[in-house]
Amino acid sequence: MLDAGPLGSEKPADGPTNAAGEALPTFAEAKPERVEMLEIEHDDGRMSQYPPADKWDDWVEWDAKAWPKKVARNYTLVPTVCFNCESACGLLAYVDKKTYEIKRFEGNPAHPGSRGRNCAKGPATHNQIYDPERILYPLKRVGERGEGKWKRVSWEEALEDIAQKMRESRKKRRDGITYHVGRPGEDGFANRCVAAWGVDGHNSHTNICSSGARFGYWFWGGFDRPSPDHANARVMLLISSHLETGHYFNPHAQRIMEAKEKGAKIINFDPRLSNTASKSDVWLSTWPGSEPTVLLAIANHLIQNDLYDKEFVRKWVNWREFLAGWTDHIESPKARAVIEKAQAAGEFDEPSFELFDRVLKALYAEFTFERAAKEAQVEVERVRQAAELVADCDGKLATHTWRSASIGNLGGWQVARCLFFLNVLTGSVGTPGGTSFNSWNKFKPKPMSVPDPQPAWDEMQLPDEYPMAFFEMSFLLPHFLNEGRGDIDVYFTRVYNPMWINPDGFVWLDALKDPDKIKLHVALTPTWNETAWFADYVLPMGHSAERHDLMSQETHAGQWIAFRQPVRRVAMERAGKTVDKTWEANPGEVWEESEFWIDLSVRMDPDGELGVRQWFESPYRDGEVVTVDEYFRWIFENSVPGLPEAAAKEGLEPMEYMRKFGAFEVESDYYTPYARRLDAAKAEETDEFGRALDADGNPVGLEIDGELYEGFGTPSRKLEFFSPTIAEWGWPEQQHVIPWTLRSHVHPDEIDIADGEMLLLPNFRLPTLIHTRSANAKWLYEISHKNPIWMNPVDAERLGVETGDLVRATTEIGYMVDRVWVTEGIKPGIIAMSHHLGRWRLEEDLGGNKGTTAVARLEEDGKGEHKLNILHGARAWKSFDPDTSRIWWEDVGVHQNLTHPVHPDPLSGAHCWLQKCWNVKKAEPGDRHGDVWVDTKKSMKVYRDWLAMTRPASEHSPDGTRRPYWLKRPIKPTKEAYKLPDSDQKSSPAKEAPEAPSPVGEGAE
Repeated sequence: MLDAGPLGSEKPADGPTNAAGEALPTFAEAKPERVEMLEIEHDDGRMSQYPPADKWDDWVEWDAKAWPKKVARNYTLVPTVCFNCESACGLLAYVDKKTYEIKRFEGNPAHPGSRGRNCAKGPATHNQIYDPERILYPLKRVGERGEGKWKRVSWEEALEDIAQKMRESRKKRRDGITYHVGRPGEDGFANRCVAAWGVDGHNSHTNICSSGARFGYWFWGGFDRPSPDHANARVMLLISSHLETGHYFNPHAQRIMEAKEKGAKIINFDPRLSNTASKSDVWLSTWPGSEPTVLLAIANHLIQNDLYDKEFVRKWVNWREFLAGWTDHIESPKARAVIEKAQAAGEFDEPSFELFDRVLKALYAEFTFERAAKEAQVEVERVRQAAELVADCDGKLATHTWRSASIGNLGGWQVARCLFFLNVLTGSVGTPGGTSFNSWNKFKPKPMSVPDPQPAWDEMQLPDEYPMAFFEMSFLLPHFLNEGRGDIDVYFTRVYNPMWINPDGFVWLDALKDPDKIKLHVALTPTWNETAWFADYVLPMGHSAERHDLMSQETHAGQWIAFRQPVRRVAMERAGKTVDKTWEANPGEVWEESEFWIDLSVRMDPDGELGVRQWFESPYRDGEVVTVDEYFRWIFENSVPGLPEAAAKEGLEPMEYMRKFGAFEVESDYYTPYARRLDAAKAEETDEFGRALDADGNPVGLEIDGELYEGFGTPSRKLEFFSPTIAEWGWPEQQHVIPWTLRSHVHPDEIDIADGEMLLLPNFRLPTLIHTRSANAKWLYEISHKNPIWMNPVDAERLGVETGDLVRATTEIGYMVDRVWVTEGIKPGIIAMSHHLGRWRLEEDLGGNKGTTAVARLEEDGKGEHKLNILHGARAWKSFDPDTSRIWWEDVGVHQNLTHPVHPDPLSGAHCWLQKCWNVKKAEPGDRHGDVWVDTKKSMKVYRDWLAMTRPASEHSPDGTRRPYWLKRPIKPTKEAYKLPDSDQKSSPAKEAPEAPSPVGEGAE
């Protein structure tokens, strides 16, 4: 255990004591009771041992560091939830009952998703909590932004100042407060607070992360993330490296390998030889952007050979709607010939599924194995082998794409459309071993009250040009500010570092430094980061063991909910101590957002004049402000089916149950909710496409073969092979409305390798550092601190470089200098570089961890040219943690994102991360490792070039609204706010209908 002096906690006692401080006998004086460990058999047959839950309140272990003395230590074991990626795995904190020190973190065996098994990042939470470079107290800027001058302030002072500015903004406008979140790490609490403020103020990182895949999935079934049932799959088709860095990679990785050991086959698309590729039965090293072509070649194999599940497609796909109105947009000559012949024969008067089958065969006939192999630059036999495996899946095809190709390419959303097409064709939708929707497996309970929708629309979040973006166009915020589209009164950044992680970081720098554009910037962060350096307030927020949150994720075919807890606070309260605010139990004055948002919101509206305070009043004490315990207690008592009963069996209240076990399984083996029967009383009539409509004409289900079903969350209530929404909103072409290929901006024809051009693949992660929320996890950084440019030996020989040589890679707006790593693990013509390394600070002793950041100098000429030069890399230093004096590495990577211009996809809004490097060559004389140069004038030009590709709502909206109402928004405004400015056009009832409820009902996202 580290001496945590600077964190405000005591050293461990010299001798053993109980919770009351009474001395315990040593091993020599008394033999301890032998406690049998809880033995758990996993699905894969492996056995694990954990302390039994009835011993968690008082667990005794022998102190290894006291050897040769045999000294007992008493711990209370408190469950919480990891915050180091989006998997939300369970953790069990070992808290010393005398000192309240956290000894270590292990897996929580009661967690249904992770099942007590964690990756390295879970235990690394201990490094983050006892990080000598933590921010421990609220800080306020006293110099110019970026000058690095701060003073410590009280929480009282910070809350009063920020709340007053929020109040002033809210009185003037409803788009002046912006909450900008990266990975939320919690389900709904912050969003509820933003909604309660009555502003359109939610902004997210989604468009640099997952909006491409979300868009593709949404227009299939009204869901925005897949939930593959890996454990029961026969075939798994994974795009990118899901075993080590996928969306829910630890819970998924467990189940992927369990299925593989039972005989399941893995197909992997990835230009890198990732761990997943190495475990695959078929690895396709596809050229980025060719994935839809390969997927459609597999689909064509199923279609031409009648190997697809025709009955499933007939019942659940909107083929009638496709044949009824949109075949005129089909461009395929073969398909046109079939359509025209059928029209002449009158077959379209009452179109049959047999006609659809003929059109489908003609439509996709061009996607041969040979075409796919040529475009992907892979062997044709590999494509054929993949297709044969899919054809043999027996309805058990588990597929997944999330970032990778979907976020990398222009039109990357079609990767998700084409991938899920294979699930539809094989009938592997919501079936055992198939692929479900996230909303079926993610459980999100309702809170005690839901604030009214905000009557406002923030044009800088979802502007006219991007009516269908998933979600806000957050990475374009500084570009919008530069164009004078608006300003921000109060700007919160939470679990987000846009200056570093976003493309075009120097454009962000210009905006963050300008108090006329961003008037008050509040950074909520446990540690320093590049963006916080330019904030007005830096407020220390807790890591995963220092806060209250609810979490649920779609890790498998079931539903669960987990409770993140501040473990030291829980341990103190178990011992009878009173803790009023969580920061009193955390190191220094580190707080948590849940309590912070409550206090801030009430201070924003102390007398209730703005209508904010009412949403933060206790459901148990009339008129009093709700406590964090009361907020979650109400949810556990009222919104989690089965939890009160399960708690009662343990002799506990629901809140006590979640405090003790940390997780609850709501439902297991959850399949095909779309096939649930619909109550006939809800349906007044059915239309020509089989939609069951209520009395107001809104779709509530569908009729199939005389039976009523709930169906899917789309306007048709079916899986939408054809998307009427995309067509109606200005994109009626064949390549947009059905699963098809879209030419990427990094198509091979766009890159002249012989002339020194190469494709830069930046959007992969190093497995030990994926979203550790900060660079401050020492053991993980020791493993993965370098961030070289991957290069194939063919390209290295052409350029005359070897491993360790410096190269300069030039993009559209600048260049970076990094060392090269020559490896067979990357496809020729492509260089690769993780975008999760390259951290820097501007002062020697402040602004970042000395072992994980480099000291840098920023320069600008006032005309758009910016430079970042590394003065020196990581160095050892003395602190209360002796390991900081053992830092042996210097290289901490290169900040490549600075050199990336913005590439917003015109439909999904996704930043297309793949880059064409205009030149890759040996470094020039004077170049140093880590050097970055960027011209922001070029940045703005590239931004405008991509902006010109859009089709704005003001020109293409079919009903006078800004955005299709059924599309998801994190916090949805009133319907009135959806109307375009100065639009008198009224929406039709069908288009104004509320978004279809999820088949899951109350608990769905």
